[in-house]
Amino acid sequence: MSSVSSLLCFLIVFFAAVSGVLCQSNQGGIGVCNGRVGGNLPSEKDVVEFYKTNGINRMRIYDPNQATLSALQNSGIELMLGVPNVDLQSLQAEATSWVNANVRAHFPATKIRYIAVGNEVDPENPETQRYVPLVLPAMQSIYRALTLFNLQDQIKVSTATFSAVLTDTYPPSKATFKNKSFMEPIVKFLAQTRSPLLANIYPYFGYIGDTANIQLPYALFTAAGVVVQDGGYGYRNLFDAMVDAMYSATEKAGGGNVEIVVSETGWPSDGGVAATVENAGVYYRNLIGHVNKGTPKRPGKAIETYLFAMFDENQKPGAKSEQHFGLFYPDNMQLKYQALSFNN
Repeated sequence: MSSVSSLLCFLIVFFAAVSGVLCQSNQGGIGVCNGRVGGNLPSEKDVVEFYKTNGINRMRIYDPNQATLSALQNSGIELMLGVPNVDLQSLQAEATSWVNANVRAHFPATKIRYIAVGNEVDPENPETQRYVPLVLPAMQSIYRALTLFNLQDQIKVSTATFSAVLTDTYPPSKATFKNKSFMEPIVKFLAQTRSPLLANIYPYFGYIGDTANIQLPYALFTAAGVVVQDGGYGYRNLFDAMVDAMYSATEKAGGGNVEIVVSETGWPSDGGVAATVENAGVYYRNLIGHVNKGTPKRPGKAIETYLFAMFDENQKPGAKSEQHFGLFYPDNMQLKYQALSFNN
């Protein structure tokens, strides 16, 4: 083979490899949560096709809905599969049947990436207190079941927590977990299994909970400069501060190597303080443009982030704003916000 031919072959292989790396690193940095608490939602099959049409490569679901799991087969969409809080009791000692029915029956055609065991379990919330002792044993049971089939490295087991489990979050470096006996064993399990901590991060709720001290531009990524200085870290937006507070608490709990994946974030378009289409559009556009830059504690490290949610959910309980977090209207499947692209 001539030297010219050798050089050409090398360049072809090199650029193919680089292209593969770039595609992998940019694939689905933004995912979208597929909530189903609505009476006017599209079918699971239509939803999956809609994800593909809009270039959304990652999905979170909140229970092992078999129609969704089947519709995702061979779609290329990566999945965060949820275990509802009410199911934790049944998974305390053994989860092989659950893994067989909800993972092995669909994987790898359905690209399950994470299993989120429980959602927003908080020792201080009367509605979730009873689940506190159930979370880690259920995580361990599912992990053991995955190891039986050698899937523990392909599918990571975690839980979805949220900012309410933290204390002393200002400045972010001071943050710790309120209930260390609950969160520290979970963090150590994640460190041992090389799994991320899933965290629901909502600047919207941070803002409306303290409008006297938090300005709207800080929550919407539109502040003119640094708002919070934390040693060598300067924070220009509340999202970064909330993510880094979770990192600080996780590090203190023994999880220095544990990554934070933002398993939910969003802004409502109606039904509450500052809940407008304009504000929500600003939040989503700026968030999508920001997450690849990382946070002050993790500069340059893209933040895997799931937007909440795909559609408005008209049967969602709680505050009226809970029914208006959708990116799309469910009846006509139209995007609410201009100039919103999911390919960041």
